[in-house]
Amino acid sequence: MSGNARVWLVTGASSGFGRAVAEAAVAAGDTVIGTARRTGGLDDLVAAHPDRVEAIALDVTDGERIDAVAADVLARYGRVDVLVNNAGRTQVGAFEETTDRELRDLFELHVFGPARLTRALLPQMRERGSGSVVNISSFGGQLSFAGFSAYSATKAALEQLSEGLADEVAPFGIKVLIVEPGAFRTGLFGKGAAYFSAENPAYAEKVGATRRLVQGGDGSQPGDPAKAAAAILLALDADDTPLRLALGGDAVDFLTAHLDSVRAELAAWEKVSRGTDFDAGE
Repeated sequence: MSGNARVWLVTGASSGFGRAVAEAAVAAGDTVIGTARRTGGLDDLVAAHPDRVEAIALDVTDGERIDAVAADVLARYGRVDVLVNNAGRTQVGAFEETTDRELRDLFELHVFGPARLTRALLPQMRERGSGSVVNISSFGGQLSFAGFSAYSATKAALEQLSEGLADEVAPFGIKVLIVEPGAFRTGLFGKGAAYFSAENPAYAEKVGATRRLVQGGDGSQPGDPAKAAAAILLALDADDTPLRLALGGDAVDFLTAHLDSVRAELAAWEKVSRGTDFDAGE
C-alpha cells in the first residue's frame, strides 16, 4: 500500500453497489477487502489486482464470524479506513403478510449485522482519529409504501443508528455517510435475489403492483452503479461530507415529495400539536 492509499472493507462486494464501490476504490489506488457469502464473484477482481484486493467469506448475520473477520483484518492490515455496510436484499410483502421470522431475518441482515461490524472497527478509527462508515440505505429509509413496510423499517432503523453515530464520532474525525439510492441495475431485483412473502389475496391489488414492479424491473432500472460508486467516493473526499446522499433522479423526486408532504402535514396540525403543552404558568 502506498502512503496515501486507504483500506476499504466492503460487505456484499461480489455484486451490485458493493462490487461497483470496490472497483472504484481500486481504481483510486486503494486496497479493498471485499466480503460476501460466496466470494466467487470477486475472483476476477482479485486476479486483476492480487496485491490490492482480497476476498473473504462473510455472512453478516453471523455475529461470531463478523468478530473474527474484523480481528483478522485489523491484525493483518492494521486499520480499516472506510467501512461500507452494503450487504442486503429486497423483501416484498404486505405488513400482514410478513412473518416474525422474515422480519427478524431482515433486521439481522440490514441492522444488527452492520451494527456489530461497525462496533468492531470503531475503536481503531477513534484511536487514529480518522475513518469513514458508509451505510447503504435506500430512499425507503425515509419513506415507505405498500409492499415495502418491512424493508423500509430496516433501512429507517439503520439510518437513525447512523445519524446518532455521526453525532457521536464527529469529534474523533470519523465520517458517517448514509447512501439513499433509488432504482439501480444492481441485480437486487434479479431472479432469486428478491424475497417475497406468501401472498394474502386481500392485498392482491395494492401490494400486487409492487410485486410486479420488482419481478419485472430487473435490468430496466435507470441508475448506473458505477456512477453511484463515483458519487460515494466524491462525497467521502469532500471537506463537507453530507450525512445523507440520495442517488438517482427517482430518489431525489421521491424524497422531495415526501419532505413536502411531511412539512405540509406538520403545518396543518401545528396548532393541535403545540396545544398539548402545559399552559403558561402551569
